Amino acid sequence: MVAGAMYADYRKVKARDVTPLPEGASAAQGASMFVNPLTALGFVETARLEGHNAIIHIAGASNLGQMVQKICLIDGIPLVNIVRSQAQVDLLRSIGARNVLNSEEEHFHERLVSAVEETGAIIAFDPIGGGSMGSDVLHAMEEAAVRRMPTYSRYGSDTFKQLYIYGTLDFGPTILNRRPIGYQWSVSGWLLTPFLKRVGPEVEQRLRKRVIKELTTTFASKYTRVIGLAEALQPDVLRAYERKATGEKFLIDPTRG
Repeated sequence: MVAGAMYADYRKVKARDVTPLPEGASAAQGASMFVNPLTALGFVETARLEGHNAIIHIAGASNLGQMVQKICLIDGIPLVNIVRSQAQVDLLRSIGARNVLNSEEEHFHERLVSAVEETGAIIAFDPIGGGSMGSDVLHAMEEAAVRRMPTYSRYGSDTFKQLYIYGTLDFGPTILNRRPIGYQWSVSGWLLTPFLKRVGPEVEQRLRKRVIKELTTTFASKYTRVIGLAEALQPDVLRAYERKATGEKFLIDPTRG
């Protein structure tokens, strides 16, 4: 269920806010069946609603990013993943990813422009927030678009480019270099709850049913550590899960105290 104030012995919620676990699923599997799965599906749904056929995902090797990749493979949607290490490249390759770019490698920008040209991706989802990566992605989109222009324009291309920021892995300011991205672009925030309100209950139920159907496959989550509520307040444990490191996912089990 999704209701807030969930660390309690009892919680009264409306039936429409409850999703029964599929037969055979554990409580641990159910703990991860809301935010990440529906967010991953929400990215794809947003892209479709706005007329896009391909997606760019920054920090694509996360638990959420792996779900996005699996969805795109099943649905036949070209996806460009941006990561920051060879280990993350290998991880995504192992689940079938085709376009995985390491931002720490030389010629990253040129490879990103080529990937945009190949896929036609002009919508991106960014969990980092701070820094210039979002701007760099818009730049690559614009560069690919300018290459297709038959005539020069001082205002850049007429291709509209969309960047959605949905997280704050970097708490620094978002840096946008406007000169190389033209004038046809938008940077917006993306959050799951406003998205679900936007699409309405019918779409939400459709997405929830897919999560239930693919809970142990597309939307499976692996936990590196199970902790109790008291442990979550221990400084060393708090620092460990606050790193939000790829491949490290903590499960809180309130029965541990």
